Amino acid sequence: MSESKDVASPTSSTTPKHLGIALLVISMAQLMVVLDATIVNIALIRIQEDLRFSPESLQWVITSYTLAFGGFLLLGGRAGDILGRRRVFLGGIILFTIGSFAGGFAWDETSLLVARAVQGLGAAFAAPTALSLIATEFPEGKQRNRAMGVYAAMSGAGAAVGLILGGILTEYSWRWVLFVNVPIGLFVLFVAPKVLTETERHKGRFDLPGAITGTLGLVMLVYGLTHVATEVQAQGASGAWTDGESLLYLGLATVLLVAFVIIEATSKHALMPMRIFENRNRSGAYAIMLIIGAAMFSMFFYLTQFVQQVLHYSPLKAGFAFVPVSIFIVISAGAASQLITRYGAKPLALIGTALTTIGMFWLSQISASSGYLGGLLGPMIVFATGLGFTFMPLTLAAVSQVDEGDTGIASGVLNTTQQIGGSIGLALLTTVATTVITSEFKDAGTPPPTPGQVGFTPDQAVAVVEGWTAAFQVSAALAALAFVITVFAIKVTKEESEQTAPVAAA
Repeated sequence: MSESKDVASPTSSTTPKHLGIALLVISMAQLMVVLDATIVNIALIRIQEDLRFSPESLQWVITSYTLAFGGFLLLGGRAGDILGRRRVFLGGIILFTIGSFAGGFAWDETSLLVARAVQGLGAAFAAPTALSLIATEFPEGKQRNRAMGVYAAMSGAGAAVGLILGGILTEYSWRWVLFVNVPIGLFVLFVAPKVLTETERHKGRFDLPGAITGTLGLVMLVYGLTHVATEVQAQGASGAWTDGESLLYLGLATVLLVAFVIIEATSKHALMPMRIFENRNRSGAYAIMLIIGAAMFSMFFYLTQFVQQVLHYSPLKAGFAFVPVSIFIVISAGAASQLITRYGAKPLALIGTALTTIGMFWLSQISASSGYLGGLLGPMIVFATGLGFTFMPLTLAAVSQVDEGDTGIASGVLNTTQQIGGSIGLALLTTVATTVITSEFKDAGTPPPTPGQVGFTPDQAVAVVEGWTAAFQVSAALAALAFVITVFAIKVTKEESEQTAPVAAA
């Protein structure tokens, strides 16, 4: 996130009297934002059934949120600096709450996807300012460190809470996975003005051309890849990639993304100044996080469908099935934070990317007859352990040797690459899966699932799982590429790790 790492202690005139309530408000907002990245996964099957999403377009329920979140995240951090962090924080919560309320009443694909995009936009403004508010509201030292610890715990627990809560709520109605944010948002909006003080405004300008061209370019790229997946069924794999409409979207994406790079390279107020890519460690960390984001999003997206469509788990049981993933991410991330000052960032990043590769390759071996204990649990634990060992070293590499004024930008771009990597990766892997699934159905003469169909026939399950495992194979290859990048790009010394670890942990 692009939050400013403002470490100046608040003055006595601005320090709120109710620090505990202030921390509760900030933490609940962060929990809501993080939770929403996973809570919807468990509800995907019910959403598909109710709103009749096609298998190719279902991934937009996730990517419409993450694209808006990642695309405007840096702008949200800049807005907090220029307009005041409390004001922007509250504005983000308002947008997020409105998007959640509207999404709960969605009546078709378009209405839900627009609501999810509004949620993502709200998250992009609320998330970076939430962390910045901790730096300005809490005195430096024990109080701020404790607040940072609670904030980090909320961020870590959000994924697990989202999966379990998503299962519980989906048992009643998938709409409640969106409605649940409304009372939380209203509570934050009511209490925050009473316990949070406004921050000083800083001079500056918004890089709206950069934010708009970058986000639209990513949307066109994801839409183009999704259109290829749709055309695969109508024209076959070769025809889909040469389809005029697909080429138009991909061409527009290329033009917009090139324009974004040019704007960022020449603007005095760039959201993503090109100088932050000059350091090899930092560029390597961004590339690795882009890849890891793709692998992580695909794992959750396809396995939540597998346990419900193939293993026939209820939403509640499906939510609990993924709890080990969150547990092992937290355990391994905690271990990495203790080991990083002893061994440095690179050895841990190598272990993390290697385990991620092994776990994803192991997942690619499952079949329609695989069970949870014998087929899924082992690779999920290995994959989750790899993620935990990867996140801390990447954060450290991103902020190592960075000028103090660019620390917020450097860490913000890292978080952005995770969201964007997940969005692009999921679109690409959906295209891969759809290509294989279409071929399997054609060869077997089996009718494909209809839009909104829940559950597969045995023959359909075999074909669909073949497509999903093909996506996992591509994810494993990408994770292996992340390992190679770690070998050659990450060069953070042990001494630098010791100096930068406290900043990275915050």
